[in-house]
Amino acid sequence: MDFEALKLSKQILQALVELNYKKPTPIQEQIIPKILAGQDVLGIAPTGTGKTAAFILPILRKLNFAQGENPRALIFVPTRELAVQVYDNAVELSKYTDLRCCKLIGGVGKQSQIKEVSAGIDIIIATPGRFMDIYAQGVIFLKKIDTLVLDEADKMMDMGFLPQLNKILEIIPAKRQNLLFSATFHPKVEELTEEFLDFPIKVEIEPEKVVVDLVDQYVYHVPNARTKLNLLVHLLENESEYQRVLIFARTRETAENIHRYLNRKEVGKWKAIHANKGQNTRLNAYKEFSEGKIRGVVATDVAARGIDVSAVSHVINFDAPVMYTDYVHRVGRTGRAENEGVAITFVSEVEQYHIDKIQDLIRQKIKVLEIPEEVEVCNSTYDEKQAFAREIDRQKRKEDPSYKGAFHEKKKAKKSQPNKPSRKTIQAYKFITEDAKKKKKKGGKNTKRKK
Repeated sequence: MDFEALKLSKQILQALVELNYKKPTPIQEQIIPKILAGQDVLGIAPTGTGKTAAFILPILRKLNFAQGENPRALIFVPTRELAVQVYDNAVELSKYTDLRCCKLIGGVGKQSQIKEVSAGIDIIIATPGRFMDIYAQGVIFLKKIDTLVLDEADKMMDMGFLPQLNKILEIIPAKRQNLLFSATFHPKVEELTEEFLDFPIKVEIEPEKVVVDLVDQYVYHVPNARTKLNLLVHLLENESEYQRVLIFARTRETAENIHRYLNRKEVGKWKAIHANKGQNTRLNAYKEFSEGKIRGVVATDVAARGIDVSAVSHVINFDAPVMYTDYVHRVGRTGRAENEGVAITFVSEVEQYHIDKIQDLIRQKIKVLEIPEEVEVCNSTYDEKQAFAREIDRQKRKEDPSYKGAFHEKKKAKKSQPNKPSRKTIQAYKFITEDAKKKKKKGGKNTKRKK
């Protein structure tokens, strides 16, 4: 099937040709006709499979041309970066139409956004928090809304957006088309589906798998953070292979420390993207990475949701994700647009638990690589060992609520062994024995005298 068979307008088809869209992806091929038919749709597909165009294209076709001043389509996403990505795609695909798009995101001034909405708009792409802020100013009128989209619904649930979404549902027309997209279908998304969609058609494209044919996945077993840094630098010294790299860290502090360390080691230019960075700083880092001006980005999961760079050669998970669906999103940053990619995860002893769960999720084993001999393997500090032991205890209790901890198990094992008398007990026993012998001997002499 080609895009002409999807009954899109000539203006949209012209934009697709310029953007080098050759043929619809599986999710686009299945979902676009259903959206054009006016049905509620639940789309489950991995990151990098073309979900954004799958809902943008039919929305543009339905709206067709600019009309009035009030918005007719609302698209909600969990992060600012993703809002920018969706907005850019909408602008590019609507290039030859007169449809008006705007993005409402935090980190920038409200006044410019209020002014843009007041001038007349057809499509709003927004994060829920900023949308409600602008709505409270009395400049957004929602009576014309006929299409509502929730993108990355699984992340929205993880980030606690449900109360805001419920408020939004109360203020928009009840008669509308609802579209919900997610990379995974975990219980929270299922619950949202029941509240949000009316008799939806579910389109599922390998929901729990990344594009396996295009992404090679590997694991290194690494004992501690210091060794992880040594291994990371060793890998990045191969500039010809590791050309454009995205590194994921679990916390903002770790992401910041890694990016500074790599810049000191002179293995290319690096930027960090996390919630402590200003919006403009994050957008500039994303732009430089997209244009190839820097070698790589170190990011947290939430901040990286909007990174859509087709030429990412490697994704490196410095920390294994504890939200297992995040692994799908991370790995989906490479192997995009039919390009091959590599995903590497550094796994400590305490993170093996999470890797086992991830392998169950994606239904495949990840290949294990040996740490190269050139890499210095450091000893874990006392604090690291203690932290690992506590976390392993927590994991075991999660799997078996009756498990009482390593200390309890040691105590129990000690009790099961025969009690070994202490030194004091042995000395006391000897004293009692010798004293008894003396008394017995003395008693024997007295008996002889009586006789």
